[in-house]
Amino acid sequence: MTFPATGKVWMNGSLVNWADATIHVASHVIHYGSGVFEGIRCYDTPKGSAVFRLDAHVRRLFDSARIYRMEFSTEPEALQTAVLETIRANGYKACYIRPIMYRGYGALGVNPFPCPVDAAILVWEWGQYLGAESLERGVDVKVSTWARSSPNSLPSLAKSTANYANAQLIKMEAIVEGYAEGIALDAFGNVSEGSGENVFIVRDDVIYTPPLSASVLPGITRDTVIQLGRDLGYDVREQMLPRELLYIADEVFFTGTAVEIAPIRSIDKIQIGVGSRGPVTHAIQRAFFDVVSGVTADRHHWLTFVYPEQASLRGPARARVKAG
Repeated sequence: MTFPATGKVWMNGSLVNWADATIHVASHVIHYGSGVFEGIRCYDTPKGSAVFRLDAHVRRLFDSARIYRMEFSTEPEALQTAVLETIRANGYKACYIRPIMYRGYGALGVNPFPCPVDAAILVWEWGQYLGAESLERGVDVKVSTWARSSPNSLPSLAKSTANYANAQLIKMEAIVEGYAEGIALDAFGNVSEGSGENVFIVRDDVIYTPPLSASVLPGITRDTVIQLGRDLGYDVREQMLPRELLYIADEVFFTGTAVEIAPIRSIDKIQIGVGSRGPVTHAIQRAFFDVVSGVTADRHHWLTFVYPEQASLRGPARARVKAG
């Protein structure tokens, strides 16, 4: 993934050139990780560009800010509008969206209150996070030696920049050891999540995922998969999962805005299922991509169109988009 050399970035209510979207080196966020952010996708559909679950993402952003006592003057609805304006300003049909709130330039010290709360929105084109072939072939992962933070240390419900220092350790360890990704355990040795993804396990056609109490981020795609799985008739359960269940699962897959739905073919060099995408994962993928691509009815009202006036003039889609 590379960033564009040109384009517009929304900063505190104004659209500025990409090269001018800078902050001071003494900004609090640089020194103390005092920021919260989101990852959102905009998809190119037959009815035009549509942002997937924009309201849920923005709500989580403001929830994260509230946990860290960050007050920003813009209301959630106005920030949603700003996201759409930023996409229009850059002319993308499909893109990745990164809103961030952070403590800016004011004073240095652990106490963040003297610093202003600033916000920015970046957009850029981004394909499959783990590679184009990952959606069908799956990826090789390892259980990380780094655990997720224990309860009452760092809040897992907040998507904060500080939490991703831990995520970087998980990711780097996996890469240098030849894996695409790592899976972290929680402080008690139960399955938690990947460095930037939630984890699902399939065994005997039952879909399992760790609960929020396992130090996992309440992923928007995680919530989507739980709903889609139940729509398809699967029994979907949120419960604590021991590490060894990963090795004897029929299927394991990651979910996340960046990764979308990515099957896992091996964990710690133990083949999972048939060693590639399994039937349940495939069914979830197809349901997910049919929704985000706008080729099936948006029953859950998950799509926000960037150009709603154009979307209203276009008829329903006819073709099905296949995931792999």
